[in-house]
Amino acid sequence: MKVKIKKYTAVATWRWENSTSDDVCGICRVQFDGTCPNCRFPGDDCPLLNGKCGHSFHLHCVNDWIQTESSRGLCPMCRQKFEFDSGP
Repeated sequence: MKVKIKKYTAVATWRWENSTSDDVCGICRVQFDGTCPNCRFPGDDCPLLNGKCGHSFHLHCVNDWIQTESSRGLCPMCRQKFEFDSGP
């Protein structure tokens, strides 16, 4: 049996990865259970912060990011206005 393809249409999709399902900080790329670049030991008062956009970061990383002029208050992953998610 031979099959002859006369025509095909390729379809592709993509999406931003959601950091809450990821286990690394979107800024420093260090695992959440590790230390951010500003901390010496895991758990040094550097909690995980979630944005309303769904991305998560170390406290120190997102604070440093928001204070830079180039951030303009936007999420470094999706470029939406970054607002902290206070939870359900």
